[in-house]
Amino acid sequence: MSILFESISIKKMTLKNRFVRSATYDGLADNGHVTDQQIKFFSELAEGGVGLIIAGIAYVHPTGQVSPLQNSIAGDEFVDGYKKLTKAVHDRDTKIALQLFHAGRDAALLENLLPPNYTPLAPSFIGDDPHYKGKYRAMTESEIWEIIQAFGDAAVRAREAGFDAIQVHGAHAYLLMQFLSPFTNHRNDQWGGSLENRLRFHREIYTDIRKKVGEDYPILIKLGVQDGFSGGFEFNEGKQAAKVLADIGFDALEISQGLRGKSYEETEFRPRINSLNQEAYFGNWASEIKGETNVPIMMVGGFKTLSLMEEKIQNKEADFISLCRPLLSEPGLINDFKINKKAKARCVSCNQCVDEILKGKPVCCVQNVRS
Repeated sequence: MSILFESISIKKMTLKNRFVRSATYDGLADNGHVTDQQIKFFSELAEGGVGLIIAGIAYVHPTGQVSPLQNSIAGDEFVDGYKKLTKAVHDRDTKIALQLFHAGRDAALLENLLPPNYTPLAPSFIGDDPHYKGKYRAMTESEIWEIIQAFGDAAVRAREAGFDAIQVHGAHAYLLMQFLSPFTNHRNDQWGGSLENRLRFHREIYTDIRKKVGEDYPILIKLGVQDGFSGGFEFNEGKQAAKVLADIGFDALEISQGLRGKSYEETEFRPRINSLNQEAYFGNWASEIKGETNVPIMMVGGFKTLSLMEEKIQNKEADFISLCRPLLSEPGLINDFKINKKAKARCVSCNQCVDEILKGKPVCCVQNVRS
């Protein structure tokens, strides 16, 4: 049997294989609540054989919302819907984690839906940022602590709702990455300056969650270790950040990109991945971090070919393989890998799934729509 289908544990959470469905926004929520359409969506993923599903970007505080079709975990009223979702996944012999999220300044994308006179929050205001033109302001000390506590409260709700773990979103364009990158964090207090200070937000979020959910509950993080453009957060600090977060207690790290640049080539959604040497485009980062940490590492980024996934695990460059776009195209892909020995996913990295999200529509694969 392939090493990819070996059982493996994160803390006390035992997974049936090493495949992770990497989180993505799906655009299927209704006023923050789980819908029947979402339950069907995740049920199909669970039936498809993946070991761990990470459900994407549930905002922990009303200031962190980035889309009107996004899930919320910012109040107790959302728990019952999540219970139905986790039960549907568990009934299909799959584990599920909830990704906890705050958009930071990217909440400005909701400009027409924001409360009157509300300005989105960020670590600092950058007046001449060539990558971002939305309206936002620097957070106060009390607002920082309010958001930290919101992450902890959200984790408690996630556990009550039956999620097997939570994943803190600390990558891409969003609030934790805005604190970590010196490009967006110009603070001169305890939350800015040195790497230690820029990581303080992450550390305090972990501490608050752990205090509230107990020692046995898995706390994962998706971590951006380098910005998508020059002049931002660099991998030499990203590797140090990963080691610090592993040392303080995060139970697994999914290694991804930091702040986004202007084109898809400067984001986590690298397009037109059509050869083996283009796959695993974050693989070198994950492999290097794996060699210097003692917690499970999830490798993500353009995987399509089964033999390459096996190679990364066999060579101890990672512990898990994370997939997103291929599983949007083929929810049953993992079963196909196991049962039919399919060699490669059909996803062509066209990014039309991402384009649909940016148009305010639910995520979908154009290949499925046409078939």
